Amino acid sequence: MRLKSSKVNEFRLWGLAMTMGGMLLMIIGLAGIVFDWGKAGRIMAVIFMIIGMISMMISMGIYFWAGMLSTTATVLDCPECGRRTKMLGKTDRCMFCKTILTVDPQYKPADESENPAAHTHQLEPNRDHEHKPH
Repeated sequence: MRLKSSKVNEFRLWGLAMTMGGMLLMIIGLAGIVFDWGKAGRIMAVIFMIIGMISMMISMGIYFWAGMLSTTATVLDCPECGRRTKMLGKTDRCMFCKTILTVDPQYKPADESENPAAHTHQLEPNRDHEHKPH
C-alpha cells in the first residue's frame, strides 16, 4: 500500500525510470570505447547507445503524455490533508497523503485492510470550470 501513488505521479515515475535506464545503458555502452575493447567494444557501444537513446525518447514521450493528462485532470482539495491534488478518472489517490479519492458511488476498495490511514473519500465532481452567466 505504501508504494501506491496517484496516476499522474505513476506516469512521471515511469518516465524517470526510462530516463535513468537509458542513461545507464549509454554509460555501459561507453565502457567499450573507454576501456579500448577493440572492434567488439565499438559495436557494443553503438548498440547500447542506440538502445539508450530509444529509451530516452520513450521517456520523453511518457513525460509529454503525463503533462497532457495533467492539464486535463480534475483539481480538487484532498479531504484528508487539505492540499490541492489532481485526479484522473473516477478513482485516484491524493498526490501527497495517498488517500483514495473517488467520484464513483459504487466504488468499493479491493482490500480494505490496506492501511487505516488511506481512507476512501466520496467526492462530488468539480463544476467550477463550467461557464456561469453573470
